[in-house]
Amino acid sequence: MAFTIGLTGGIATGKSTVSNMLTQLDIPVIDADVIAREVVEPGCEAYKKIVDVFGEQILQSDFSINRKALGEVIFADEQKRHTLNRIIHPAIRREMLDQHSRLIELGEKTIVLDIPLLFESKLTHLVDKVIVVFVSEHVQLKRLTKRDGIKEIEAQKRINSQMPIEEKIKFADEIIDNNDSIESTHTQLLSILKKWNVIEPDSSSNY
Repeated sequence: MAFTIGLTGGIATGKSTVSNMLTQLDIPVIDADVIAREVVEPGCEAYKKIVDVFGEQILQSDFSINRKALGEVIFADEQKRHTLNRIIHPAIRREMLDQHSRLIELGEKTIVLDIPLLFESKLTHLVDKVIVVFVSEHVQLKRLTKRDGIKEIEAQKRINSQMPIEEKIKFADEIIDNNDSIESTHTQLLSILKKWNVIEPDSSSNY
C-alpha cells in the first residue's frame, strides 16, 4: 500500500506552489481542483445538475461553466455553496480514488492527495499524514485579490467560507509556513519528506 499524504491549506496560501514542488520531486499528485474542473465539463452528469440548479446564467458563450459567475453566487450564499458541494464532491471523490488505485497498481510508493477542503469534506481517512500550507491572513487576502482580480470584500467572503487556517493547523501532522521565500518553503517541504522517509536524507534543498 502506498504512503498517502494529504496536502491542504487555505485559499491562496500557496498550496499549489508546494504541489508543484512535489511533482518536480517525481512524487505523483492527485489534484482535487483539476478534477473539479474536469467533472463539470459539458456533457458530464455534474454539469447537467449544476445547470439545472443554478440556471444558464452561470454559463459562458461556449456553454462551459463560468467559474467566476458561479463563485459569486455560492460565496454569497452558504446554502447554495452546500448545494454545489453535494453535486460535485461525490464525482471528485470517485475520480480521486480511481486515480489513487491506478497509481498503486503502477507501483508508486508515495502519493499526494491535494485537497483544499480536506478537513471540511471529512476526507482525512483517505490519507496517512497531512501537510497544511499557511500564510498570515493579511498575506492571504493580498494574494487572493491579486490572483483572482477581485475586491477585498469578495476575497474575504471566500476566505471566510473555509475552515479558519488556525483550525486546520491544529489537525496537521506537519505545517509549511509560506509567508517567506520560495526557497524557505522548499526547504521546509524537503525536511518533512525526509522525516517521513519519502526522500533520501541527502536530497538537495536547492530550488
